Amino acid sequence: MMHQHVKHVVLVVCTGATVLIGCVQLTPAQERPQSIPAVVAKVRPSVVTILTRGVPAGPSQHVSSSGSGSGIIIDPSGFILTNNHLVEGVKSLVIGLPTGRLTPGRVVARDFLLDLAIVKIVAQDLVPATLGQKASLEIGETVIAIGNPLNPLASKGGSSVTAGVVSALGRAVLAPNGETLYDLIQTDAAINPGNSGGPLVDLSGQVVGINVVVDPSAQAISYAIPTEAVYPHIQSMILRGSVSRPDFGFTPVTVTPSLAASFGLEADRGVLALNVDPAKSAGAAGLQSGDVITALDQTPLYNMGDFWHSVMRDGEQPVMQLTVQGRAGQSTVSLPRPPAQKGGR
Repeated sequence: MMHQHVKHVVLVVCTGATVLIGCVQLTPAQERPQSIPAVVAKVRPSVVTILTRGVPAGPSQHVSSSGSGSGIIIDPSGFILTNNHLVEGVKSLVIGLPTGRLTPGRVVARDFLLDLAIVKIVAQDLVPATLGQKASLEIGETVIAIGNPLNPLASKGGSSVTAGVVSALGRAVLAPNGETLYDLIQTDAAINPGNSGGPLVDLSGQVVGINVVVDPSAQAISYAIPTEAVYPHIQSMILRGSVSRPDFGFTPVTVTPSLAASFGLEADRGVLALNVDPAKSAGAAGLQSGDVITALDQTPLYNMGDFWHSVMRDGEQPVMQLTVQGRAGQSTVSLPRPPAQKGGR
């Protein structure tokens, strides 16, 4: 009599572009909670230090000290997920691996609206983290922040660890670059300069967020980008170098005071439409170069983050109503809404 031994199965999904992005390991959505030390032992080998040269770090609201931050190995072929503000404008990167080895890195993809970037390194025996696919976190759920704060190379102990709870979900924060980061996880896990780009992990050992920003005006309030929102964009970023967004036939630009003065705009906020193609949907609907979109479906817009968040919302009407301020005054432009992509904007 033949006995079949059934073991826990890990599903490995390989894309057709395995040369570029390899295989991404997925685990069942529900896993038995582990102790914090067990979770740390599982995830720590996937956390790297990112050292930059070329520009000073961004404003202090972002959790990065001058020239350093954290990243998450997401593929054994050498792709690392981190924050865009850590690598924007830098001339060179050095990646500190969990083994203590230093290796050069290069930026292969950036998106400033999501504050995400992907860095590529050449190294052996990399341990990728598991990106969580949970439909949602629960307020009060325990989470663990792992990263390399302050002086990451001074200690031989590896990445540091803090723990806390999910304090709130769906938060929106205005980033120093003038754009809005949406749907953030708020946590009281202590995050310090240098933690930016590192993982926020649940008790199953899955990465549920990428630490991105702290509130400098409050104590124990930090934010992370949920991996549920990140995951749909990883393949596009690696293959194209950017996030894939609908093409309406114009270039949207956030209106700033200097931009409003340069273009002589009537509106002091919103999204300026440039390079409008009359043959594509926006131009055919009547949008013109120099128009400012001030609202979408009567929701005020202040920047491009607002615009793309409104465009990609689920469960909305198939037609979008854009409130436009142009040379001839205010008007309304109707555009078909693109198919919703989970987590996208």
